[in-house]
Amino acid sequence: MMVKPDFSQIKKLKDRLQVKKPWDSIIIFLLNILIAIPLFIILHQNLKDPEWPFHLDRILIFVTLVTAIQLILRLLKTVLIICIAMYLVVLVYGSVFGKYGFNAVYEDYRSMVYTMADDPNPQDIIISKLLPFPNKGLIIDAVDYQDPAVRNFAAMATTKYFKNVKGTGSKRRMVQCFAVFKEIRNRWNYVDDPKGHEYIASATESLQHFSGDCDDHAILMAASIKAIGGTPRIIHTGGHLYPEMLVGTKADLETANYLIKEVLFVEESRGKEIHYHVDERGQIWLNLDYTANFPGGPFMSEEILGALTFD
Repeated sequence: MMVKPDFSQIKKLKDRLQVKKPWDSIIIFLLNILIAIPLFIILHQNLKDPEWPFHLDRILIFVTLVTAIQLILRLLKTVLIICIAMYLVVLVYGSVFGKYGFNAVYEDYRSMVYTMADDPNPQDIIISKLLPFPNKGLIIDAVDYQDPAVRNFAAMATTKYFKNVKGTGSKRRMVQCFAVFKEIRNRWNYVDDPKGHEYIASATESLQHFSGDCDDHAILMAASIKAIGGTPRIIHTGGHLYPEMLVGTKADLETANYLIKEVLFVEESRGKEIHYHVDERGQIWLNLDYTANFPGGPFMSEEILGALTFD
């Protein structure tokens, strides 16, 4: 006599043996909160405030948002867990080898939320974060500030210009970075890329002829500023790249303004204002584009679609 297997009992046994994994629910919930915060800021900034007592309307919006996101994430749980695991592996690699790691992710997220909270159109910030920085990997490699040729060129510029301007610490570094700007600005010759092809020249390559387009200029300027202790970044505006240097606080900006207008670039800056950007941390960045005759000259474009910082 053949005994039929009791599939219900087998299923119950399988369920008992199966190890529960509460961590996947925790991961999903944490991801939910990370997504909900910027989305809530967007809704908060764009929806009219009905002025309910105790901000009950905003509490209701946040709870509804979290609930909806949680349902969507649970439906995609398997795919999300796999993607998150792969992302964590990439971040571990980046943290170990000094590239984009956990600390960089934390700073980027914190900065994005901080900026969105004060921006009337916070959705634009998320869009700019999602847009790719053109040729990012190639540009990072091209900013070869550790190459002796780049270091020697930048050091030469500091002995050629403004050598007698007294200063210590950040003021001296600022003066030396302005000397680098002057040397590159005086020698730069704009040359287009080959038709239909984006050519990215390294800083050491551009040192041979001081010629190239906007991205080549930005790369050379960033590498040279970095080589003498400054902090540069390259701004992407959509069709144009240009360099900026970190000035620091408002007090540092006043020092820069004095040096540019009263000491170093008096004729070039006469009657003109100093142009700069203030980032999400309140730090001030000075325009160093080749289109200007002095640091802080007019922007070719005010729009910022992305920034590569070399700190």
